Amino acid sequence: MTLTRRMLAEGFGTFWLVFGGCGSAVLGAGFPIAGIGIADVSFAFGLTVLTMAYAIGHISGCHLNPAVTLGLTVARRFPARDLPGYVVAQLLGAVAGSAVLYGIASGTAGFQLSSGFAANGFGEHSPGGYSLGACFLAELVLTFFFLFVILGATDKRAPAGFAPIPIGFALCLVHLIGIPLTNVSVNPARSTGPALFVGDWAIAQLWLFWLAPLSAAALAGLTYPLLFGSPATPAVKTVPAPETGTVAANA
Repeated sequence: MTLTRRMLAEGFGTFWLVFGGCGSAVLGAGFPIAGIGIADVSFAFGLTVLTMAYAIGHISGCHLNPAVTLGLTVARRFPARDLPGYVVAQLLGAVAGSAVLYGIASGTAGFQLSSGFAANGFGEHSPGGYSLGACFLAELVLTFFFLFVILGATDKRAPAGFAPIPIGFALCLVHLIGIPLTNVSVNPARSTGPALFVGDWAIAQLWLFWLAPLSAAALAGLTYPLLFGSPATPAVKTVPAPETGTVAANA
């Protein structure tokens, strides 16, 4: 599969993640009669990844997230030469998803960008008023474990065909924990799209939602193979040899 086609898949997938996940928060959570809550928004984010993983996973790997691409690169599961192209595609998809969401959400008289537009924030812009330090730590821990689940679920030694399920549920759990803290990023592209439309404070605080996820992803990419080995490295087993007794052979 060419890099161009894989980038196209990443763009479509990230569009779906931002439009579906942030859309559930902007459109569904704000509905005055039967609005959805934190649990529903969390499942929406998980479902975007779950559904898109089955749709484009066989094409691009369905990263949808610069942090995921970086973590897989550090873990030597993804070629470093393709990382910039994937990140560009993810950012374009996130901005396009935010643009379409803005076009829909602004179609009602009560819409205001000042309400946040699902942008990520800390301090006074944290939903629960959490400090910069608390939000940075939360994004660091949540991204690390999200990447850890991805690395484990996509390990060649794991059961085949089931990876999208634990990954989708992991993202759901991440949002259940983190929405009151930062609205949850764990994804610099997801943070950048809405921030460009909100502007002002959202742009000023965007650095945290790049630095924390990317740092945690790189750490996970180093930690998982260090603890559990790399699936790309064949295991060594001992097999009988006709004359010398035993020899080491690649599994």
